[in-house]
Amino acid sequence: MGHGRNPLRTTAVGAVSATLIAAAGLGLAPAAQAAGGTSGVRFVDISGDGGTTLKGNVVTPAGADGTRAYPLIVLPTSWGLPQVEYLAQAQKLANSGYVVVSYNVRGFWQSGGEIEVAGPRDTADVSKVIDWALANTPADPRKVGVAGMSYGAGISLLAAAHDKRIKAVAALSGWADLTESIYSGRTEHVQAAALLNGVGHITGRPSAETQQVFKDFFASNLSKEQDLIDWGKKRSPSTYVDQINKNGAAVFMANTWGDTIFSPNQYATFYEELTGPKRLEFRPGDHATAELTGLFGLPNDVWTDTGRWFDRYLAGEDNGIDREQPVQLKSRSTGGYEGYPDWKSIGATTRKIALGGTTRIHTNVDSGADGGVIFLSSILDQLTRIPPVASIPLLPRYWAAVWQSEKYTSAQHIRGTARLHTTVTGTKESGTLVAYLYDVGPLGLGKLVSNAPYTFHGQTPGKPFGVDLKLFSTAYDVPAGHRLALVVDTVDPLYIEHNPSGAQLTFSSPEHDPSYVSVPLREQ
Repeated sequence: MGHGRNPLRTTAVGAVSATLIAAAGLGLAPAAQAAGGTSGVRFVDISGDGGTTLKGNVVTPAGADGTRAYPLIVLPTSWGLPQVEYLAQAQKLANSGYVVVSYNVRGFWQSGGEIEVAGPRDTADVSKVIDWALANTPADPRKVGVAGMSYGAGISLLAAAHDKRIKAVAALSGWADLTESIYSGRTEHVQAAALLNGVGHITGRPSAETQQVFKDFFASNLSKEQDLIDWGKKRSPSTYVDQINKNGAAVFMANTWGDTIFSPNQYATFYEELTGPKRLEFRPGDHATAELTGLFGLPNDVWTDTGRWFDRYLAGEDNGIDREQPVQLKSRSTGGYEGYPDWKSIGATTRKIALGGTTRIHTNVDSGADGGVIFLSSILDQLTRIPPVASIPLLPRYWAAVWQSEKYTSAQHIRGTARLHTTVTGTKESGTLVAYLYDVGPLGLGKLVSNAPYTFHGQTPGKPFGVDLKLFSTAYDVPAGHRLALVVDTVDPLYIEHNPSGAQLTFSSPEHDPSYVSVPLREQ
């Protein structure tokens, strides 16, 4: 079985990225102090679940003297970042009249315990921190909110399912379905998992269970697949969506189109299942990059809307956020915001590109079409609007299948989730394919619009089977005079491949079941 790229090679890159962010977090204290207007930062020890010591800090509004109660916001830290991560935002929130308690999640830095990847103890810790805050700060027990980035976002959503006191949540660059995030299409997202594993070992103490889970994940052990799925399900807010809805917390979620750790698809699906007050925002960028400047106290749209969300649903301020279109998108191409009443409205129409004929490709070699490098590629797209590129005419058809649309006479505003439907025949019982959608200019240069992996096991060699694959959701504008291209190959550095040596894949379009890619478009 081929394994694409060694996960350990990407760990170094991810660890450097995360360490730089952590260094930025460590430098926040002076910036936060400069914000002024509050009674300062108090560093505290909080007894978490089972008596585990959690290192935290508290910021209260200026002049708080115990004669009145203030809304409470609890901030669990991100994966691998220290407890000063949110100080700049905590100061701003305190200036607006909130008691803010941030704490280092268990297993990281000076907090006790071990890393359990948003396990039951992590969820219970949030309730313990709320208990502590209500006993030791002028916090109002009727007005409790939880927020966080990345790991803190996932823990916040899980806590909303298990603690009825939580009235509002802001989950920034988090996950709703952990399995779908790093194992979509039954394919291991190797760079993402390697980054998490590497940073966990550098900044914390993974539990024995956590270490075994990562070991089984990288080993691609099919006998452990269901165990891994069950492990992820216990840590997925989507598992508890009914309880979140019953508890009634107002849920604000924000993510980026190019998040290479937690893809936008699973957030969008979860959002549609929520029945209480809710808001969903997507912007260009990679994992947590849209929120990053806010950690320095700089103007930041995500953190601004987070504050507005709590002002409305904790402080009771009639600021109008609940009357705005609840789904807000920022296109990767234009940078402007667009509002929609719900997720399904963003791609109101679809255009199908027929994938006719029969095409056979060989496996085990990267054709040159790939999803880029974790963090680097999507950050480049965020800052310069230059996504990963490939010369479509030069892609070797021995290793890649290529279909193209006609040239479009007008701009095509892609919004939402493109879907691939095709018939595949493999020469082996297992295999991996990766689909890419490209915006192709007049010279044949393709800019990556979206991609997604797909792995199959247990198929009969030589027997056709259907494949339905959702590509990662996006918002991208294809200029007039360009065309779209669908490319399929079998190796991508982002994923572990499962193609036996020498395997071949054939794509066909039977008359009774034609192959196509369905592209969602915004109405003109």
